[in-house]
Amino acid sequence: MFLGLLALLMLGPIGVLAFGNLDLDTPWHMTSRESTRQAPSPAAERGAVVQVYGARIVRWRGAFGIHPWIAVKRTGSARYTTYHIVGWRARRGGDALVTSEVDAPDMQWFGAYPQLLADHRGAHAEALIDQIESAVAAYPWRASYRLWPGPNSNTFVAWVARQVPDLRLDLPPTAIGKDYLGPTTFIDHAPSGTGWQLSLLGLAGVTVAQDEGLELNLLGLGFGIDVDDMALRVPGFGRLP
Repeated sequence: MFLGLLALLMLGPIGVLAFGNLDLDTPWHMTSRESTRQAPSPAAERGAVVQVYGARIVRWRGAFGIHPWIAVKRTGSARYTTYHIVGWRARRGGDALVTSEVDAPDMQWFGAYPQLLADHRGAHAEALIDQIESAVAAYPWRASYRLWPGPNSNTFVAWVARQVPDLRLDLPPTAIGKDYLGPTTFIDHAPSGTGWQLSLLGLAGVTVAQDEGLELNLLGLGFGIDVDDMALRVPGFGRLP
């Protein structure tokens, strides 16, 4: 039964490989990093902005998961600050956290179009930025990285979201690593802050929350039903419809 369920869940990533729009041929250094124009220009939007993006990982791994990042802009600022985790930095003994000042935080992730996962503006966003900056500074796994089951880039964004529940971040099941709570923590808030999750090292668990709905995790593959959005949560594809 376990192997049968695992094979069924693998149909999602296989379907993305077969029918999705993944670019399996273009070398990563030749892919696009252009803006997708989802973020407001600082010249047009003078107020504070907080956004979270997620885009498919490069090549075949994109059939399984996404790479997320957080973008913030304070009131009156001319640029955005982005935060994300890059694995090779930790593997070389450095700090995996990358903080950048950018004009447009909505760039393609090496050719993959990013999905806007959260968007806050104005005074509410300004209040969130202080909390986000404190959470980013306190992230406990900056010197370690594991693509699966975590800690990875999705673990980082999910961890920040748990510290800042007003962010209301509902990460899709393709955010593999979001369920990793650490080696000694097995129960915590859901990333959206609207419920709870039980997780065993990110390898198995369950999330029950208003925003996420009911999501089960088996070896990092998330599946369930999102009653709030009337959608299925499936591996590979994320949310359907």
